[in-house]
Amino acid sequence: MKIAVWDTYVQREDGATMHFDILVPDETNHEEAVFNFGETYLQTKPFKTASLTAKECRLCHMEQATESIAERVKTHGFAIIEMENCN
Repeated sequence: MKIAVWDTYVQREDGATMHFDILVPDETNHEEAVFNFGETYLQTKPFKTASLTAKECRLCHMEQATESIAERVKTHGFAIIEMENCN
């Protein structure tokens, strides 16, 4: 499965900046759908964050998904890779 990787940075209420990638099928071409996936992920966090917009979330590149990522994308429509300040 080919996926689109959206590089995302969101400000937390404590001043830290979260950095994570939103992975979606490569044919997903609506920014709003990607933003909604990001907001769904942010709602799982125990802290508040700023809203997610095009300023914080941008298409970075396309790549071939690993089996585990492909399975998460097939099941949930997206996957998240946490990089910095996500916990």
